[in-house]
Amino acid sequence: MRLIAVTPDLHEQHSGLLKEMHCLRANVFGSRLGWEVTTTDDGERDEYDDLRPTYILATKSGRVCGSARLLPATGPTMLQDTFPQLLERGGLKAHDRMIESSRFCVDTSLEGGRGGGHLHLVTLSMFAGIIEWSMANGYNEIVTATDLRFERILKRAGWPMTRLGDPAAIGNTLAVAGSLPADAASFERVRPAGYRSSFSGNDAASARSAA
Repeated sequence: MRLIAVTPDLHEQHSGLLKEMHCLRANVFGSRLGWEVTTTDDGERDEYDDLRPTYILATKSGRVCGSARLLPATGPTMLQDTFPQLLERGGLKAHDRMIESSRFCVDTSLEGGRGGGHLHLVTLSMFAGIIEWSMANGYNEIVTATDLRFERILKRAGWPMTRLGDPAAIGNTLAVAGSLPADAASFERVRPAGYRSSFSGNDAASARSAA
């Protein structure tokens, strides 16, 4: 498995992978979780995909098996502009070193084993990739809107979320907003054996021995 970052300048070059990503999102959010999202034959997408985000993708044998979307928290963001009810007093105290992660999804049907806390290796690899890319690009805080189930997964991974407000019902989901540190200690806790990324500058240096 390998993690890649598709920055705005690489969207066209990796259009095939991005199409796979949108289809994965449709399967996870629309079909599996039953969220109120817009899906077409081209997959799931929303207005925040038009803001030239960076996508973190987990790939295995050339297939996308995990993805997340990153946008600077200074806006526009899903958390501030779509789900402000999740924020205390309805506002996000954004700063230049804060980034928003949204549309996190993993294809857990793929064989890939389980890592720490019995979490899927794709999930742990995605966590590590988001942290690594964020640190490498000057961010030290990640904010997100998620559900209570995923909040528990983050805690099990050793990357607990600090809530930014009280949980609230959104569609069929009890959602919550939170902040996560992007630091070396968090990266080391979540990084699974054999982790590899293409954006560390040296795949070999970022790979951990499975021994």
